[in-house]
Amino acid sequence: MKVTETALPEVLVFEPRVFEDERGFFLETWNERVFADHGVHARFVQDNHSRSVRGVVRGLHYQVQQTQGKLLRVLSGAIFDVVVDLRCSSPRFGQVATIELSSDSHRMLWVPEGFAHGFMVTSDRADVAYKATDFYAPQFERTLLWNDPALGIRWPLDGPPLLSAKDMAGLPLAVTETL
Repeated sequence: MKVTETALPEVLVFEPRVFEDERGFFLETWNERVFADHGVHARFVQDNHSRSVRGVVRGLHYQVQQTQGKLLRVLSGAIFDVVVDLRCSSPRFGQVATIELSSDSHRMLWVPEGFAHGFMVTSDRADVAYKATDFYAPQFERTLLWNDPALGIRWPLDGPPLLSAKDMAGLPLAVTETL
């Protein structure tokens, strides 16, 4: 498995070997030893799956307690993925990493605890699955404002995004609870 750092060195892209022939393909999406060799010592407790249409922006979400590490992959379609370092002790606090993920590339993204995460669907529809290292706790969930100018994220929008009420009410980095 090929592993690449992003602009945030703790956020990693995993590219599995894909064995493809006329029948289809096979790939390994999780191998505890391989991930541990790259510093990811995760125990997953929850799997999630979302389906969204083009232009949907989900996030930027994080939890202030019961923080979650996430291993994310796209099952169908394509997304523009965004990760923000919210660790107050980090020299990269407030810095952003972006990456395009798609079902065609088979790349997976590791988002450690302490980072806000979100994505925008760039295909007609996208199915996104992710494993989480702790259970979802809505009372501890927070939303960082997806278009906060302080973050400088260049979302590939061709019109206004489709947002949930929660994501529209996100807070800017300057007043965000940090981890």
